[in-house]
Amino acid sequence: MEGANWTSGRDFVLLGFSEYSKIEVLIFLLCLVMYMVILLGNSIIFILTILDGHLHTPMYFFLSNLSFLDICFTSSFVPKMLTNFLMERKTISFSECMIQVYISLAMGSTECVLLATMAYDRYMAICNPLRYPIIMNKRHCVQLVAASWVVGFLNSTMETGLVIRLPFCGKNIINHFFCEILAILKLACVDISLNEIIMLIDSITLAFSPLLLIIISYIFILSAILRINSAEGRKKAFSTCSAHLTVVIVFYGTILFMYMKPKSKNSITDKFVTLFYSVVTPMLNPIIYSLRNKEVNAAMRNVLKRLPFMRC
Repeated sequence: MEGANWTSGRDFVLLGFSEYSKIEVLIFLLCLVMYMVILLGNSIIFILTILDGHLHTPMYFFLSNLSFLDICFTSSFVPKMLTNFLMERKTISFSECMIQVYISLAMGSTECVLLATMAYDRYMAICNPLRYPIIMNKRHCVQLVAASWVVGFLNSTMETGLVIRLPFCGKNIINHFFCEILAILKLACVDISLNEIIMLIDSITLAFSPLLLIIISYIFILSAILRINSAEGRKKAFSTCSAHLTVVIVFYGTILFMYMKPKSKNSITDKFVTLFYSVVTPMLNPIIYSLRNKEVNAAMRNVLKRLPFMRC
């Protein structure tokens, strides 16, 4: 029946980019290459921070968590998305869809808090250099990272739980390439005011509040850098923040553009913007942090020297 509740009995259909079949193969190849870069780049960062003692610092500890987070986030939907590119009927089961919603929300919330934590780390390193080793000790860093992950998963548990309870009736077509929560809510056949209120509160708490903390941190950081007398000292201080600041601008820039711009009738624009922050941004993160980063490059050389086949 058209109006029947089919939540547990049928699959969702993901439209993806099927309305642009001529470029779908090109999008598939680009996404495949980007996913390989994501896995390789973030895995290298994660492994280097474990194997090389020079990277056993708070900044790289937070970075390794960011790399692990990006791998988990993209792996929750990219393999299924790539598979659907090759299928005539692009379906996903209700349980798989809810898993995508849960993981994407958890990783997104965690990343917002983690980026704020990394800004706090840079603030302490530049504004309180003498107290930095004492305050940002191993225990404190683990507590900050654990709090980021706990907050992310608690938020996702609440929001996903509110979605699962909804009845989905009639059409089962999701006009997206993965189970994005806003696209899912459009299919509910009951009032979703509670979901919208909770999402608004979460957006303010877990997206804009960390962004505000990041902005405040960088105001103090910039003020401290400008007080440094030597140009070389200012350059060195700013270089320790430039990678994180770039990641923040890319991450928040695309999200703010996506959710604050006027609603577009052209869904393809929204899809490409979502594709950018969900696939391109995780690909750029390891590149941004490793490009011109002497510590990461040195760690790579040290690890490679230890490999048996490199000694021959």
